[in-house]
Amino acid sequence: MATTYFTEDHEWLHVEGDMATVGITDYAQEQLGDIVFVEIPQVGKGLTKGDTAVVVESVKAASDVYAPADGEVTEANETLSSDPALVNSAATGDGWLWKMKLSDKSQLDGLMNEAAYKAHIG
Repeated sequence: MATTYFTEDHEWLHVEGDMATVGITDYAQEQLGDIVFVEIPQVGKGLTKGDTAVVVESVKAASDVYAPADGEVTEANETLSSDPALVNSAATGDGWLWKMKLSDKSQLDGLMNEAAYKAHIG
C-alpha cells in the first residue's frame, strides 16, 4: 500500500515499499511561479537527506529541492527537460521530479501526512 508524505520544504513523497517518487507540492509551484527549467538528477546518484537533489528555476527565482531521505536515484523525469511547465500543471502527478530507492525508511517518521502539511502551510 502506498503512503504519501510531505516535508517542511514542500516536497511530497509517494512511497511504496522501499521506493519513493518525489516532487514538489502545488503550494511550492504556486510560490515559484512559471517554471522554465528543471535540473534533474543523474540516475544512480546517491542522495543524503537534506542534500540538494534538483534545482527548479522559475521566472521569479531558482529553488533547490532537497532529498527527503537517504537513497539512490533510480529514475529521473526526463519529460521535464523539454516541458518544465509540467511541474506547474501537474506538480503532484506527471510533474514528479525523481524516483529513488530508500536506504533508511525510519527517516520517513519525521515527515508529515497531508492533514499536517495543510496545517503547516496554513
